[in-house]
Amino acid sequence: MSIQTEALPRPQSNAPGKRALQWTALIGMLYLLLLSVSMIGSGFKWAAGEQAKELFEFATNPVAGLMIGIIGTALIQSSSTVTSIIVGLVAGGLPVELAIPMVMGANVGTTVTNTLVSLGHARCKDEFRRAFTCATVHDFFNLIAVLIFLPLEVMTGFLQKISAWLVSPLMQADNLSMKSFNFIKPITKPVVNGAKSVFEALPGNLGGVALVLFGIFLVIVAITVMGKLMKKLMVGKAREVLNGAIGRGPIHGIASGTLVTILVQSSSTTTSLVVPLVGTNVLSIRQVYPFTLGANIGTCITALLAATAVTGGNAIFALQIALVHLTFNVLGILVVYGLPFLRELPIKCAELLADYAVKSKLAVVGYLGTVFVLLPGFVLSVS
Repeated sequence: MSIQTEALPRPQSNAPGKRALQWTALIGMLYLLLLSVSMIGSGFKWAAGEQAKELFEFATNPVAGLMIGIIGTALIQSSSTVTSIIVGLVAGGLPVELAIPMVMGANVGTTVTNTLVSLGHARCKDEFRRAFTCATVHDFFNLIAVLIFLPLEVMTGFLQKISAWLVSPLMQADNLSMKSFNFIKPITKPVVNGAKSVFEALPGNLGGVALVLFGIFLVIVAITVMGKLMKKLMVGKAREVLNGAIGRGPIHGIASGTLVTILVQSSSTTTSLVVPLVGTNVLSIRQVYPFTLGANIGTCITALLAATAVTGGNAIFALQIALVHLTFNVLGILVVYGLPFLRELPIKCAELLADYAVKSKLAVVGYLGTVFVLLPGFVLSVS
């Protein structure tokens, strides 16, 4: 009996080592996620080249511009890429007033990613309801912000005026370059370049398409493994640490979401990371709600960095559209989240849609197809 009793604690002695391996694996999956997002962006640029910009040159009116921003970001899966392209177009002469609706649309289009991530919880109804609510609350927040601010912008031009006032002290500058300022590129570029070299043997632009597909595959792998690891790790003190970062209150949550998104330069990545946490009931939807809003602010850093890389006479207008993006997101939080009667609206809408999604997955297909494909496509065809 004594031998059996002594043998019982042995598995526990390996527990710290096992948890360390799990945390290491989680960090590895985060790096893989960053790599895959970078691969998708590089692959798209490789496959489409300069033709990527053509999608954004059909904005004949504000609604068409909005839809171009939505469908472009939904296809590319990166609001950072889209806003950077828009900054480049403004630097090339696109009027700021035409670019503003596109920037708003980019905010809406980027929410596709975390909605797709929530489908990983589809096997368990309760998990899926929580995860889908977490994913779509960001969608509804951005849609409500657009419904409020786009008509106001069309009638008053207030975003254009505010951004013009913000850049007015720099009107004499013709070079705002900070091109080398980047947090993630140094650690991902060598691997991405290695992956590109593997696909270079393919004819024409097929290498770019293959890189995009490979990146999407890695996103699925990274998110799936991260979800399983988080479920095991987010207990005890680890959960307290996470609550300290996200669940301390709205201001702290917004600040945390902003900082994380600045570091990874991808709001899609930031918001996707919290979906499994809500799905597995580690955090509540109300705790992560402010965190996802912070991602809206943090993602503006990419457009700002793109603007500072512009030289010449239109540099100031490139910076102006980047500041429009920042101003729109800050005002969206102040109005939609700041006003109590509007604050709960995105959550209520997301919960209602999640109830339908749990009953039938066709509701998910209908929602994604209508908001991100059919409606933008119809408006653009009419325009």
